[in-house]
Order: sequence, then C-alpha cells, then structure tokens
Amino acid sequence: MVSVPGGWDSRESEGGRADVQRPRVARRVLAGAVVAVVAAGVSSALAENGAGGTLHPVPSMFAPVSSPAESIRELSFLVAAISAGIFLTVSGVLFWCVWRYRQQPGDDREPPQVYGSNPIEWAWTIVPVLIVLVLFLATARTINELQASEVPENALNVTIVGHQWWWEIRYPDLGVVTANELHLPVSSDAAKRPTYLTLESQDVIHSFWIPQLAGKTDVVPNRRNLMWVEPTVTGTFLGQCAEYCGTQHAKMLLRVIVHEPADFESWAASQKGASADAAAAGVDPAIAAAGRAVFERTACINCHTLDGTNADGRFGPDLSRLMSRTTIGAGAALNTPQNLRAWVDDPHQFKPGVLMPAMKLDDAELEQLTAFLLTLR
Repeated sequence: MVSVPGGWDSRESEGGRADVQRPRVARRVLAGAVVAVVAAGVSSALAENGAGGTLHPVPSMFAPVSSPAESIRELSFLVAAISAGIFLTVSGVLFWCVWRYRQQPGDDREPPQVYGSNPIEWAWTIVPVLIVLVLFLATARTINELQASEVPENALNVTIVGHQWWWEIRYPDLGVVTANELHLPVSSDAAKRPTYLTLESQDVIHSFWIPQLAGKTDVVPNRRNLMWVEPTVTGTFLGQCAEYCGTQHAKMLLRVIVHEPADFESWAASQKGASADAAAAGVDPAIAAAGRAVFERTACINCHTLDGTNADGRFGPDLSRLMSRTTIGAGAALNTPQNLRAWVDDPHQFKPGVLMPAMKLDDAELEQLTAFLLTLR
C-alpha cells in the first residue's frame, strides 16, 4: 500500500501551512481496517437500493479499476514477493542449521567456536543494501507516476472538502455541488477522461481513500493536496476517510459512481436548475410550502445551502439535490422518507456525536419539513 501524503503536488493555501500533529500510526492502521468492516455492513443495503449501477461492495486495493490503483497494486506485489523471499530464505537457513547442528545422542563435546566470517558478513551487508535499493527505486518510480502527472485539457476537475464527518464535493467547471457521492465519467483507451481531485479540509486532518481507484491522500487544514483517478469500469465503488478524525470517523463514508460519458453529462445537467418538485415526490404542494416555511425559519438555513431560498450555510451539505443521493449522513443510512424524517428529528440516533443538532420540532412541523425535503430532486 502506498500512502501519498501530498498527492501528486502539494501547495499551501493562502492561510499558510498548518502546524498539525498527525495521529499515531496505530490509528492509521485501525482506520484502514475499519473500511472493510463498515463497507461490509452497508453493502447489502446499498445493493438493495440499486442506485449507481453495479455495486462493488468490497473496497479492495487488490481489485483495481483505475491507473493509479493498478500501479500501487503492482508495487505491493513486488514488495510482498521480496518480503516472502527473505522470510523463506531466513527460515530455511534457520531450520537447516537447527537440524544440521543439533546435538547427537552421546556426543557431549562442545562444538567448535567460530568468531566471525568475512564472506558471511559481506553477504549480509551487501544483500540487504541491494534489496533496499531495489525497493527504493521501485517506490520512487511509482510515486513519480502518481505525482508528476500533467493535467490534460479534457480532465474533469473536482474539489473535495473534508468535514466532520462528511465530504463536500464541488465541480467548479460544471457549477455543481453535492455531498458524499462522487460522480465520475469512465475512461477508456479510445477516450481517456482522468479526474483530478483537489483535496481540502474544513477542520481536522482527514484522509481520502477509494482503494479500487487510488491510494490514500491526506486532507489537511490550510493546505491543498491533489491526486488523480482514471476509472476504467462503471459502477459504484466504496471509500472512506482513512485518518482518525473524531467520534464518527468510521461513518465518514464515500460512494463513487462511475458513469458512461453520456450518463455522466446527463447527471451533471440534472444537478442544475430548480430542484423542488412536489409532483415528482408525490407530495401535497401546500404541505411542501409549509415545510419550506419551517425550513426558512429554523436553524437549517445557518448550516445548509438550498437554491432558491435564503439558506447559504457552509457547515452542512448542500441540500439542493438531496433526494438524488442514495444515502444520508455520509452513508449512515439509506435516503428513504422514513430515515430522512428520523434523521431530521434526531440525527444522533444514526450518528452519535454528529454536529447537527436535533431540531426539536413538533410532529406537524416534522411532517411538513420532511415533505419539503422530499421535493428536493
């Protein structure tokens, strides 16, 4: 596994470089292990939902579908092969020595004492140096491939902002803002379409990781890290924050939906323009209007942005196309009317410690607000 702290290029943002102390290595190892556990827990539910094409439920780096991930897998196989060779060689010599020089029955003589051997000492000095040199050169070549890439003209540019505990996703060239679901076009030999990601953090250190698409890249406050992916297979791929970032780190999930080019353009077009559609949601327009009034007079507008209203908050996800997303709470639950109502009522039942407060609405207001949110398509 290759972890690229600075992506393919690292630049300090205007605020200057943050002096941030990294969590301990044990936390990083635990974070990587959590990915598989959490993904296994949500994959069956997501598969039932059926959105985003074929779901690839196990986020394994050994099943790459993107050029950077393939390079990382090749390097990992090389390191594993060399490590296995060292282990087998050392173990074989050890067991041979134990067997060859074991004490024989009735032989109480002290074995000859050997104090040094120039050939052996040269061997165990030169061979490790050569092994380290090979690993260093192979790793440097892979890192160079991942970091020294020039951005082609047809590349898709996306800005990812890490929050506690969700992902803000912006498409600056398309004028689209969404959350927790990264939509990308597939790349092929005939029409390559890589995606270049600018990674930023709003609060603490996060780590952006989609094992089947690329390696881990840190998301650091007051610093911009960049990375790129080039998916070659359509479908939905799971990822997660891989750096311990607080109470709900384990539920800071990410879904990447890879489309055919035409489908991606259709999705991007659907994310623009008026979003509220009571008819499509099967909601009474009068109830939806009452729900909008509830939304605009509560604290919702201080944290969320919603097109066509006075809500312009930046602490929570943009809600303009809320019902186009498969999950809520960064993968904490499927985006169904029942779960949405329960989330608005008390998000802590899904995600204890989440920064969104319980809204303390009465039943009538809760029904109206939920109905309004269901129209945001």
